[in-house]
Amino acid sequence: MPMKIAVPDMISNSYFPAEAAVELGFFKAEGLDVELELIFPVDKAYAALRDGAVDFVGGSAHSALAAFPNFRGVKLICAQAQGMYWFLVMHADLHARRGDVSAVKGRSIGAAPWVDKGLRGLLAAAGIDLERDRVKIAPVPGSLDAGVNFGVTAAKALEERKIDGFWANGMGAEVAVRRGVGTVVLDVRRGDGPKACFNYTAATIAATDALIARSPGTVAAAVRAIVKTQAALKADVTRAAEVGNKLFPPSEAALIVDLIRRDLPYYDAKLSREFIAGMSEFARRQGIGNGELAYEQIVATQFATLWNG
Repeated sequence: MPMKIAVPDMISNSYFPAEAAVELGFFKAEGLDVELELIFPVDKAYAALRDGAVDFVGGSAHSALAAFPNFRGVKLICAQAQGMYWFLVMHADLHARRGDVSAVKGRSIGAAPWVDKGLRGLLAAAGIDLERDRVKIAPVPGSLDAGVNFGVTAAKALEERKIDGFWANGMGAEVAVRRGVGTVVLDVRRGDGPKACFNYTAATIAATDALIARSPGTVAAAVRAIVKTQAALKADVTRAAEVGNKLFPPSEAALIVDLIRRDLPYYDAKLSREFIAGMSEFARRQGIGNGELAYEQIVATQFATLWNG
């Protein structure tokens, strides 16, 4: 029976290394038969991991806490890329300026469950009080239906003026900008917003302690597959088109090479102590983690030697 890796958004650049590892055959080359499964929102993906319905999750690192309090029973085995990877996009008619966090005041912002915590943390760090400044953060209308890809759904909702802005992946941001309905206000990876926000979360791969104990060779093979996928895309980013053509509608497939090219500088599988400390503090401030968690509580350190290929 094939193993399964769940991602919470398929038509996206966010979890592309996991998708490409399946579609370009890197899992298979490591002896693993792995299938992709879209499970949205991300807390449901981690619940599926906890319940044994999937074997890995390629999602936001902090969201593991939704199903594994204080990371009990789960470990991060590698990163898909470094840094918090969502964009704040406001409707173009609002004429918001790049870097102006105050653009959210009095506005409704669409954000997926658990993804919204990154925005809440960022806004708090920037001095925005949601109640005082009348900022509404909620799921995009219709986005909680099964099989939804959040970024493209958010871009459509922005175009229809169901929301004033959204906090979502690079694909959603790119679609909104190219349609002329959205303006990128914050891109944390590339320096917008408070500096500490970069380490609030990252796209990672997670596995249960049970799988790691039962089959460490399988988990090691999965890490190698992600590392080799990152290297392959760095060597020839046009291979991203092979994946996009298999998984995405034509309009989004046409964008993926450019999006992955922008992300390549962040393609690094390491899980640094600095990142884990930043995420731990973010989780504490968001009330989803109890105190600072030890690095070894969160990271499967036995695979660290594989992160550099």
